Amino acid sequence: MSRVRLCSVHDVRPGAAGEFPVGDRLVAVFRLAEPRDGREWFALDGLCPHAGGPLGAGALTGCVVTCPWHGWQFDVTDGSHTLTPQIQHESFPVIVEEDAVWVDLPEPE
Repeated sequence: MSRVRLCSVHDVRPGAAGEFPVGDRLVAVFRLAEPRDGREWFALDGLCPHAGGPLGAGALTGCVVTCPWHGWQFDVTDGSHTLTPQIQHESFPVIVEEDAVWVDLPEPE
């Protein structure tokens, strides 16, 4: 894993998402309006597995993001698809230190 700084905490308001390029990958970061289990920040691979839609540009309702292209929905806390449990989207640990948001990404193969 490599830790990468994505943004400042001020770049994503509560109840919203942001998307940030990291190398050849897009990371979607979500800041819940109401923390879940004491956690406010979550990150998923930024491309929807259905057709590559930008999850960071999707609507965040509670802890569910809706892909703006075709409406696929994922729980941002663990990457699970809301209707099909067999679909698990890649999620990443988020660390907030002072005013910076960091994500732990797997090393490229």
